[in-house]
Amino acid sequence: MAAAAAQEGSGRGTDTRLNQEAARWLQWDKNPLTLELAKQLIAESNKEELQKCFGARMEFGTAGLRAAMGVGISHMNDLTIIQTTQGFCRYLEKQFSDLKQRGVVISFDARAHPASGGSSRRFARLAATTFITQGIPVYLFSDITPTPFVPYAVLHLKLCAGIMITASHNPKQDNGYKVYWDNGAQIIPPHDKGISQAIEENLEPWPQAWDDSLINGSPLLHDPSASINKDYFEDLKKYCFHRNVNKETKLKFVHTSVHGVGHNFVQSAFRAFDFAPPEAVPEQKVPDPEFPTVKLPNPEEGKGVLTLSFALADKIKAKIILANDPDADRLAVAEKQDSGEWRVFSGNELGALLGWWLFTSWKEKNQDPSALKDTYMLSSTVSSKILRAIALKEGFHFEETLTGFKWMGNRAKQLIDQGKNVLFAFEEAIGYMCCPFVLDKDGVSAAVISAELASFLATKNLSLSQQLKAIYVEYGYHITKASYFICHDQGTIKKLFENLRNYDGKNNYPKTCGKFEISGIRDLTTGYDDSQPDKKAVLPTSKSSQMITFTFANGCVATMRTSGTEPKIKYYSELCAPPGNSDPEQLKKELQELVSAIEEHFFQPQKYNLQPKTE
Repeated sequence: MAAAAAQEGSGRGTDTRLNQEAARWLQWDKNPLTLELAKQLIAESNKEELQKCFGARMEFGTAGLRAAMGVGISHMNDLTIIQTTQGFCRYLEKQFSDLKQRGVVISFDARAHPASGGSSRRFARLAATTFITQGIPVYLFSDITPTPFVPYAVLHLKLCAGIMITASHNPKQDNGYKVYWDNGAQIIPPHDKGISQAIEENLEPWPQAWDDSLINGSPLLHDPSASINKDYFEDLKKYCFHRNVNKETKLKFVHTSVHGVGHNFVQSAFRAFDFAPPEAVPEQKVPDPEFPTVKLPNPEEGKGVLTLSFALADKIKAKIILANDPDADRLAVAEKQDSGEWRVFSGNELGALLGWWLFTSWKEKNQDPSALKDTYMLSSTVSSKILRAIALKEGFHFEETLTGFKWMGNRAKQLIDQGKNVLFAFEEAIGYMCCPFVLDKDGVSAAVISAELASFLATKNLSLSQQLKAIYVEYGYHITKASYFICHDQGTIKKLFENLRNYDGKNNYPKTCGKFEISGIRDLTTGYDDSQPDKKAVLPTSKSSQMITFTFANGCVATMRTSGTEPKIKYYSELCAPPGNSDPEQLKKELQELVSAIEEHFFQPQKYNLQPKTE
């Protein structure tokens, strides 16, 4: 009886809290569409929908915010953008005494959600209004830009922070709020917690929060579009090593921006390198928030997103396809093989090619061997270790960081400030930092540098695939396989990982996976690493996300982790062979067997009701 009464009481408590949140919303929201939606939900007493919209505020993490656009504190909308920016503004005022002299930069992609009146452009204007009402200068781009233009502007204009309104390659209903610090890199802890707390302390909109017309004539509003556009492409020219080859090349390129922002910027990048412009996929070159030709606007998902690109390339006899995601910070590359098939390179394969290319091009300009000791490349811990193999043989430094460009960007900045030279950083999720004037992944520079690499190889009668094979023969085959399962329930995810930590029922990790023997375990959720003398992990740990890495006796390394921005449990696996002529087919077969064992024994999709990735 008591339990039932308590449950009823807690149910009533939730209802009261939901009603309070909804009542505050009616008081504060001045967007007629979301206000009307909120009134309807309350009038209908639709508990399930009220819970979805008002049950929990979006969590502000190191990736900022990412959620569907719509009504309520759980969604991206005018009011939550105002609240978030008020918190961020107060946090920056505490951190920077010269905020009013330096200011912030804000840009946006082309996303829009007519049903709730939300769009990236409108969110950017409301964020700018928040800062300007507090006397803080804002550099607001007048039109859509790629995400990397924000970190570029932060460093170039010496600003305190940057905000990019984008949900990158997420489904069309989503939007996001991505934050950069004054070092030009995405924020890392403890800033996320500090901003989160400041948001909670500044929920009520300030007096002029909704009046975005007041920024129009403000002396504090600057449009950096023209100058940043000019300076970015001037800086990019320094990474063009074979201008004559580019002018003369017979290679044809197809480019798709997948209904996002990339088209004009990649055209400009090709001009900066003296290339003829790439042929754009006409159905996808104009920004369109509906993404009408693709199921998901994510080139990482493989061939489905590239169907129109393949058709155009076959028609005009182009050999290389360059595909950006909608905010142009990632890049996928496909190459027509002699068999007539298209090969889409994985993020790890393109990382190997670009890493090799940037090192080779740098070495030609820097003959002095002593320069190697100050030269670095970085990749994230779930990405291929191919750069480590190249670094060992060639004599430069390689470092791995935690997953995500926020870690690589921050580490790169530390190294640059120590006078080191960071040549390249990448992550397997098709993210590449080829030019350290942007301390984040940049799909615009990566696209044109990939084009130059392909054009240069063509003068030697080599394809990208042939060069990739040559890299593996010289530095050792690195065979990778990554995928994911979808799981919307946090409790289930927790159970799955706790099961791995108590595999035999008493605080022990697994010793085998099927027939494969495990030789090492690193758990970055708990901070355990059995390869260290004190059993403590060297990389920073995070209790809020799950991540366990298994090293196997056969030389394979596999990591299971949760995603920060999507309802996925991801896995990454790699088999590294020493240099020399290994049999790649045999290595692939062995890795596939191991991956199947991991799926069966560690993920247990039937038991946990996980949905596999659909091709």
